[in-house]
Amino acid sequence: MACSSAALADGDDTPLTNLIALSSQRLALAEPVARWKWAHHEPITDQPREAALLAGIDSRAKAVGIDPAFAQLFFRDQIEASKDVQNALFDNWRKSRGPEGTPPDLARDTRPKLDGVTNALLAALAGVEPLRHADDCPLRLADSIARWKHLTRYDSAQNAPLARALSHVCASGGVGAVG
Repeated sequence: MACSSAALADGDDTPLTNLIALSSQRLALAEPVARWKWAHHEPITDQPREAALLAGIDSRAKAVGIDPAFAQLFFRDQIEASKDVQNALFDNWRKSRGPEGTPPDLARDTRPKLDGVTNALLAALAGVEPLRHADDCPLRLADSIARWKHLTRYDSAQNAPLARALSHVCASGGVGAVG
């Protein structure tokens, strides 16, 4: 546990920032997914796809030293946050007008990107593991999110989905004072 002590002692929140960046990337991919579903009159919830993603998480989590139960919870949060974004987009499109142009190809373009982000998220979760159980994890996570938003000029419409996507990163739960 020297790694854990070192990570806690030096206050290096880079692993949290990496996880936030990747969760943000995953949320950004909700828009092309929603465009495809809108154009093809598909529902937002895709139970078989969700089940397939979650089915492979346990063994992949174990392979990188992550508690499979934590990985399942984390990826369930990612899925639900993505659906939140997609639902908001659908609501906006119903109120005004749908997106124009040809949507990206879900199978050839968007899903491979999602798969790549999933792989990167698993590696990032391994980096966060030593920080998850720290008493100050929710505060450090909230501070990291605030810095991320400031540095990236983050779209405030994504605040709630990002908070949801990261809601179980800390073992004690919660993100802290996310504003």
